[in-house]
Amino acid sequence: MAEENTQDSPGNEAPSKSGRRKWYLLGLAAIFLIAAIAYAIYYFTVAQFYAETDDAYVKGNRIELTPQVSGTVISIAADDTDLVHAGDTVVRLDPTDARNALDHAEAQLAETVRSVHQLYARLDEQQSIIEQRRSALTQAKRDYERDRKLVSAHGVPRQAFERSRATYHEDRAALSAARHKLAELEAQTEGATVRDHPRVKQAESALRSAYLNLQRTRIPAPVTGHVAQREVQVGQRVDPSKPMLSIVPSDQVWVDANFKETELASMRIGQPATVVSDFYGSDVTYHGHVAGISAGTGSAFELLPPQNATGNWIKIVRRVPVRIVLDNRHHQLDKHPLRLGLSMDVTVNLHDTNGPRLARKTPKKPRYRTHVYQHRLAGAHQLIRRIVDANDGSAASDKGGASDTKGS
Repeated sequence: MAEENTQDSPGNEAPSKSGRRKWYLLGLAAIFLIAAIAYAIYYFTVAQFYAETDDAYVKGNRIELTPQVSGTVISIAADDTDLVHAGDTVVRLDPTDARNALDHAEAQLAETVRSVHQLYARLDEQQSIIEQRRSALTQAKRDYERDRKLVSAHGVPRQAFERSRATYHEDRAALSAARHKLAELEAQTEGATVRDHPRVKQAESALRSAYLNLQRTRIPAPVTGHVAQREVQVGQRVDPSKPMLSIVPSDQVWVDANFKETELASMRIGQPATVVSDFYGSDVTYHGHVAGISAGTGSAFELLPPQNATGNWIKIVRRVPVRIVLDNRHHQLDKHPLRLGLSMDVTVNLHDTNGPRLARKTPKKPRYRTHVYQHRLAGAHQLIRRIVDANDGSAASDKGGASDTKGS
């Protein structure tokens, strides 16, 4: 009985419980130690070569379509979310005023060409007049010299001599006036033909401006993309100071990943990156590369940048935007298009640090361009040529030559 009481006494249970607790703590410490060692191995072999952030968003070009002339909207060809192609007419303005201005410019050009053509005709006419004046002066001088000799010998009446002298002086003054008129006409026509005359060129320029204003009543899409933020309405009076709608090109998107400044020491231009969108989830992975690192933190470009030179200052780790250009492998952007502002998760591979931190070369070609405005004056050139041909006198001379040939 004494032995049984000794075995069941509470004093023997205490060492066994404390021993188990000690083994539990040792096991837990071993687990934490193993986890720390595993993370250290993972960090020094893998994690330190990658930079990750979920503070990343889709950015892209947003082209605001604005009119180049004032006018009243008469039609709108596309609404929000609609696809438009480069060159498609999106908005039309009332062309009445522009068409009237073009008609006036056409008439003004025709009138100017005819007026300049008359200058050249008057130039030829004035040269003929000078020849007539010169012949008349020669005859008047001869008569004057003859009468001057005869009047002293009473060979002619004094009255006849006075008449011949007056005629001589009048013809000399007339020849001088004709020569001044010829010089004036030559100054207006020297060094130029009817087609190259400054007045004709000025009228052509006015016609091109009127023609261009008429073309600008049709407002095309400069790029292919989707319409967003349409604010223009039919019947609204618009002017070049206010945008009517926006066009977002789906092939001109990128990702701005805002990395902490402490994560940028090993980041270089050209490093590969993988991007996952919250919109599609982890099933869709985009591939890209670092195209550039911003020249300043996001806060530096705010309307009211922070003033850190104050008494109450708290250091905050800043973030720097890193531009990630998507490579569109396997046409993923076509299959899974992105929208502006979507949240993204970005991982940059930092193994290769041979690239530059900042861009060292200027672009050799334009980053973006449009061709929809290049040929808007092609019709104006043809119209000008037709008007000049019809009014520069060549048509009349051609008719005259044709009639002479027919008569012969």
